[in-house]
Amino acid sequence: ALNSNKPLAEKIAAEVGVPLGKSSVKRFSDGEIQINIEESIRGDEIFLIQSTSAPVNDNLMEILIMIDALRRASAKTINVVLPYYGYARQDRKARSREPITAKLVANMLTMAGADRILALDLHAVQIQGFFDIPVDHLMGAPLLADYFLSNDLAENAVVVSPDHGGVTRARKLADFLKTPIAIIDKRRPRPNVSEVMNIIGNVNGKRAIIIDDMIDSIELCLSHHIDKQTRPKLYNELSEKLCKWGVTKRSIPLIEYCFKLYINDKACFGNFNVKAENVEEAYDIAYTTLASKLSGILPNIDIPYYVEAVN
Repeated sequence: ALNSNKPLAEKIAAEVGVPLGKSSVKRFSDGEIQINIEESIRGDEIFLIQSTSAPVNDNLMEILIMIDALRRASAKTINVVLPYYGYARQDRKARSREPITAKLVANMLTMAGADRILALDLHAVQIQGFFDIPVDHLMGAPLLADYFLSNDLAENAVVVSPDHGGVTRARKLADFLKTPIAIIDKRRPRPNVSEVMNIIGNVNGKRAIIIDDMIDSIELCLSHHIDKQTRPKLYNELSEKLCKWGVTKRSIPLIEYCFKLYINDKACFGNFNVKAENVEEAYDIAYTTLASKLSGILPNIDIPYYVEAVN
């Protein structure tokens, strides 16, 4: 396990009944990554758990350097487990002179020496074809469906795809839940900014279950028009848990988004003034105020949890 999500690796190891391998990740004074494998792995089958999430470049370099170290230490096979595949958004040339970073990362992992990739809910299923090595693509829809069914949350629900590209994913979850689907027709004027144009399907008065492969700005859970139509039965607790999971993994900048949401949509939070002598004090005051107002959108939020996680 590397640094992206050690708690996850520890849980997997405990479930499988195998201790985590002994290794260390350090940094030289100039920021270079130093990795040492502190036990013999000659002839062993290695499962390396690392997400290339934020900080994406550091985590990506960690995994490449570790793969090289494992290969040079005579590991029999190197199986890379990627719960989150970074740079997956750029999987095609949407405009002239754009890179295809999903393919670039696939080439880097293959050339470094990975023998197999195990990925979860890739941004696009065709990314599997970017690899010249075996890829096991796992889907989270069955587990999510089991949660909703076991908690009687599928009644009067509608599965919502946040964009046209996620319709297949939404339909699979809807098939498990035996519910209809709806689609958000939106456009992106720039990265991490989306504008809802229309909603295709009936969501009025229903519990909206929004499924997506990645959530890094949480706009859908907080401010999209679908919330205005389904607010009486919107499943806010799921949004809350997604926030917590994301903050824990340092992949959802919830507080930063709250500031952006306040700036762009003051009607959501109302006006308030921040008077402070420095940036840190202003941040604390604004955060406390925003958090209390945010609790009206996401009920039962654990405010101290967010303070600790963000700090």
